Amino acid sequence: MVIRRASGSTLIYIVLTLLGLFFLMPMIWLVLASITPHATLEVQFPTHPALTNFITIIGDGLVARPFMNSFILSISTMFLVIILSGLAAYPLSRRQFRLKAYVMYCILFASALPVLALVTPLYAMYNTLRLTDTMQGCVLFFTASSLPFSIWLMKNFLDGVPIELEEAAWIDGASMLASFRHIMLPLAAPGVAVVGVWSFIGAWANFFIPLIILQSQDLFPASIHIYNFFGSYGEVDYGQLTAYAILYALPCVILYTLVSRFFVKGMSGGLKG
Repeated sequence: MVIRRASGSTLIYIVLTLLGLFFLMPMIWLVLASITPHATLEVQFPTHPALTNFITIIGDGLVARPFMNSFILSISTMFLVIILSGLAAYPLSRRQFRLKAYVMYCILFASALPVLALVTPLYAMYNTLRLTDTMQGCVLFFTASSLPFSIWLMKNFLDGVPIELEEAAWIDGASMLASFRHIMLPLAAPGVAVVGVWSFIGAWANFFIPLIILQSQDLFPASIHIYNFFGSYGEVDYGQLTAYAILYALPCVILYTLVSRFFVKGMSGGLKG
């Protein structure tokens, strides 16, 4: 029986290892191609690895402007979502009122709506408000589309903060806004980290909405520019393309690494509600 269990576990580990290698191959090709001067679609170790591809795309100005636009969109969205979701989740967490359960269900339903189904009325509304071809229009859409799920998450995190701490602050003369800022938000740091990472990555990786709203190439974020990389320069240079893709993924990886200890704790705690 022991031998049978050991052989079964060994087989499972072999299968999982093979699956892991299967999904790891594209990442290996991405890294190897980025340091290969004349890369192809084949996975091959470079004979003379170099950072030529990175130097070329940075020197040609293919990185600075699109990445700056992406940072503006993502950071603005992240701060707006954190502030608005926190202010919206606070009364849902601390106040009891009629139809509260229905409000929460409406928020959860809104978080499941297909965003692409709203593109046509969105574009018509943006034309009326003259928000097309503006960074503000993209930020507003990213914020609005991220708020329902962010409010749901933030509310569950705020529920975990004991109300007695706020009551003690109120007795000492603190206002409700002051107790929210100095007590609730610091103690709900995992929730803030989860909402921040969620909204940043959502805005950073979004391709379709900037493509619809923006027309000026000077406003294009990196998500659109990497798409234009395929068709604007004739034959695809896979080395430069993979170098651009690595730089594009780097901010999200760094952000997740910085807040990973909050993120794991936050997701497990926030989804309990």
